[in-house]
Amino acid sequence: MRLLSALLIIFAAIVALGFWTNHRLQVSSGELMSNIEQIEQRLESNQWNEAYEQTAELEKSWENKAKWWPTVLDHQEIDNIEFSMAKIKEYIARKDIALSWGQLAELKLMVNHIPEKEAIRLKNVL
Repeated sequence: MRLLSALLIIFAAIVALGFWTNHRLQVSSGELMSNIEQIEQRLESNQWNEAYEQTAELEKSWENKAKWWPTVLDHQEIDNIEFSMAKIKEYIARKDIALSWGQLAELKLMVNHIPEKEAIRLKNVL
């Protein structure tokens, strides 16, 4: 009976850790999405300098909010997000509207995809 109790406690702890990790991923990605949307608003109003400053804020937010992501996520996805953020910063610095919007769309997709991919759902288990 002790063994069964210990196994149930360990199982419950693993499930709770999974839910907590998923919740933290959603909160972090939501904050990053907020930064990305602010960049988009600056680009829509043709405020290139402010958009560039927002990219610096996005990088700071990325470093602060998502520094624990590599412990639970695939490192390739983390690298792709960092490459995309570097491209966006350069496209905005060069005031290339088409490439900036394209790269922002790709970054949004990658940031939104991570919590969905890591969610505890039947389709992710199977």
